[in-house]
Amino acid sequence: MALGLAAPGARLSQLVVVPDFWKGMQGDDWLNNAATRDVYGRHVERQLEREIEEEVARVRAQAADAGLRYERRVVLGNPALRLIEAAAMLGPDLVVIGSPRPAGTRGLRSRMHMEKLLRGLAVPLLVVPHPG
Repeated sequence: MALGLAAPGARLSQLVVVPDFWKGMQGDDWLNNAATRDVYGRHVERQLEREIEEEVARVRAQAADAGLRYERRVVLGNPALRLIEAAAMLGPDLVVIGSPRPAGTRGLRSRMHMEKLLRGLAVPLLVVPHPG
């Protein structure tokens, strides 16, 4: 949606927020020694990095095709707070986010605290329904 709304030459800033619960991801109790937990933690981090880079590459290519200047930021934290901070720093004309995924749809189901976002965001917000 953001790609379709932006005029050629506009800046498209993609914010990827890794929810802060990933910070302590070390696996389950069956990972009962520090070395195994560390190996598992690195595996999870690499998988997450790979998925983020695939998404970034897809959006970067689409932005280039649309004649947009593209930038991305990847941050760790509370999604609503990080989005408020990024919007305050970047000063966008519009913030575009997707709606929650429908039940049963593949992917992380982290929650956006909409009340926090709506109270803290100082620019217009567009919530795009999930295409499914």
